[in-house]
Order: sequence, then structure tokens, then C-alpha cells
Amino acid sequence: MTRQLKLHSIITILIAGLLSTNAYSQTDTLRVMAYNVLNYGEYPLCQGPNINYHNYLKTIVQYANPDILSLEKMGSIKYSSSDHAYTAEVDFQDSILKYALNPVFPGRFNYAPFTNYSGANTFSMLFYNQQKLGCIGIVLNYPNNEDFNTYKLYYKDPNLVTTHDTTFLYVTVNHDISGSSSATDRGLQIAGVMNQMKSKFMHLANMINMGDFNVRNSSEPLYQTLTNPADTSFRYFDPPFYPDGVLSYPADWDSDPNLFTKYLTTSTRALGNVPNSCGTNGGGKNWYDHIFLSPWIVNNSNYISYIHNSYRTIGNDGRRLGISVNDAPTNTSAPAPVIDALFQMSNKYPVMVDLLVSQNTTGVSPMDPEGHPAAVLNTNLPETKIGITNPAHEHLNLNFAPYFINKELQLDVIDVLGRVVMHQNIFVSEANIDVPFRMLAGKYFVR
Repeated sequence: MTRQLKLHSIITILIAGLLSTNAYSQTDTLRVMAYNVLNYGEYPLCQGPNINYHNYLKTIVQYANPDILSLEKMGSIKYSSSDHAYTAEVDFQDSILKYALNPVFPGRFNYAPFTNYSGANTFSMLFYNQQKLGCIGIVLNYPNNEDFNTYKLYYKDPNLVTTHDTTFLYVTVNHDISGSSSATDRGLQIAGVMNQMKSKFMHLANMINMGDFNVRNSSEPLYQTLTNPADTSFRYFDPPFYPDGVLSYPADWDSDPNLFTKYLTTSTRALGNVPNSCGTNGGGKNWYDHIFLSPWIVNNSNYISYIHNSYRTIGNDGRRLGISVNDAPTNTSAPAPVIDALFQMSNKYPVMVDLLVSQNTTGVSPMDPEGHPAAVLNTNLPETKIGITNPAHEHLNLNFAPYFINKELQLDVIDVLGRVVMHQNIFVSEANIDVPFRMLAGKYFVR
């Protein structure tokens, strides 16, 4: 849970103006990956010991080299040992860092806040490259069969100290209801997510909507809501269709998977009992996993742009129709250990795109369309609310709902460059606590 905190003289981060494309001096790349990890961490274990799956994920991540990584359909993590609502062990997110991510990219990854207001057995998490990106928090939360969260990240532009003009990136992570008879329900889920987004944003900003949508064709209500809405200011693009122009509408990958072979994400496994009995079988037969991009990203409107033809399905060489990722003919689209790890890790292939980030040297950018710039909590859940008196002076005045009394929490204060400038554990002995806080005037984030 994250809130913006302002001190004395407030630094204005969002500055209205026109983007000057001639001001680019240096660029960076963000590699974005969405991956359904098939009950990773969930108890009772379906696939096998967690340490095995940490190693499989480590192999895949080392090869894919992502900066933003969403893991869908992983076991929902317990908040405490007495929490019986969820299915993965307490602090499982830290074991992912310790055993899967840090061994190949030491210190690169951090994880965004996670929620499970839906009380589901599985949920989604977002990991990000903290050397390039900072995380402000969750700005939208839509509980349904699982939680659909929209995360607000920002690029750690080296010019931020002088321009004070932040380039934000919003990422919505999805895992929609599966099944051929659930198209209406999937459509209602995405309609709920987008209606919530319309209540907070004037139009789409630098936004990604990604994950396992379980969508069967381009005519489904879900797909139409995202790519062909009545309000075109909230329209997303599916890169292979636009801007890459490799595919055209209408498209039915459920009925004609042979027309979409290199995009198929389900399944990496031909048989229902090898390597285990979890997930779906049948080999490559459908395209459920997508990464949708906003017009700002497609059109390079605000320092982040899609690198054309970078959309890909990791490990799918286009010859997997009806067969496993590691069946003959030999799959040479990735090294053999990666192909094997994909087969073992999940019945889904991960999908990726690459984004180009240009440094903002002028402090000039379009006004961000977010109506309420501070990260928000779910106001429908007052029992888990934390309030902060804002602005602050020499103390942080924290107000806790009864849920938090007699609990120990970790408090981080983060500056606009993503540096943790204050870190301590606090014991919530009562509803109102003052924490000494002596910082230079500016804008900070409290996690």
C-alpha cells in the first residue's frame, strides 16, 4: 500500500507541454514479459517442489532478460501463518527473489505490492527492474474472481533531478476466467476494469494491459472492449495486428490455430499426464496470453514507445501446433535448457514486447491524464486502510484501521529517484502513531 506524501514546498512532477522529439539524447530498453506460471507456489503442490520451479523460472528469466515481469496464476500468498484463505507460504515472493531472480540478476528485481481482496486461490504479481524503474503502487484494484491491479511505475531518468518531470508507466495485470462458455463473464470482467479506469483517467497514458486473458477470438466482448471500444480514448492495440500489421481482423485463433502458430501460448504440453497432471494439454492450440499497448506507447507520445515487431512468444518456433514445446522437430528458438524449463514450469508460453525509453532532457511532456495522482487503496475495504496526514512536517502521522493493531509493519520512505531514504520497522500499538520524519522539503512516497 503506497501513498504520495508532500512536504512544505511541493515539487510539481507533471508539467504540461508538447513533447519535443528532437530533445532525445539517450535511450534505454524495457523488456516486458507476461507469464502464466500454473499454480507456482500453491499448496497442496500440484506440479512438484517449489525449489524445482524456482530453478525453472530462473532458467527462463535468465534467457528472456525482462525488466518488467508479471506472473499470473501463482499461488496467492498468505499474509501470516494463521491466514488460511490463501495457498502459498508466507513471504513466498521473497523466495522467488532469492532462488529464481537474484541468482541470475543480483539486485535487479523488486516486487510491487500485491493484493487478494477476492480471496482467490491464485493471483498475479508484478516484478520490476528497480535499477531502471520505481514503483509508486497500485492505483486501481478491481476484485473479481481474482484481483485485477493497475500498477504505477516510473522511469529513473538520470535527468529527473533537474527536470522534475517524471515519465510514468502503468501496467494492468490480468488473469481472466477460462472456458469456452465464459466469454460473457470475461467481457464483464474487463468492462469492470475499464469502467474503473475511466473514472480515474481522462484517457489512456503510457499503459500496458497484459496477462492471460483466456480470450478465444477477436470478436469476444473482452477483446472488443480493449481494442474497439466506443470511447476510442480508451483503446488498446494488440501489436501483431497494429502497429506491426502481421495479422488482420477478424481473427479466430480458437477455430483456426494454424493461422497463428507462432503466437500460440497454450499448451506447452501435448499429454495430460506428462510432466504432471496439472494444466491443459493438446500442445499449441490457442492464444490466450497477450500484451496490449496504449496509443501513447504505440505512437511514441511520451518518451516510451513500442519497438516494432518485438512482440514474441518465448519458446514457440511456429511449429508447435498440437505438440509439446520440446517435441520433434527440434525447437531451436531458445537453448535446450530453456525449452525444457518452459515444458516443466507451466502449460503456458510467456509473451514479451520491447519498449524504447528516451530520456527527458527538457522537462517538457504531455500532461499525464491521471485524475488523482496519488496511489490509492481500495476504499471498499476500510478494515485494511492506512491514512497519512499530508503534508507532513517533522513527524509522519499514521492512522491505522483496527486490522493493523498489534502488528509489526515495515515502513519505507522513497524519494522521486526511487531511493529508500528512510527504512524502519514499526509496531502498531494504537490507531494513531507519530513517526519522527526529518527530510528536505519535496515529494516522497510511503510504502
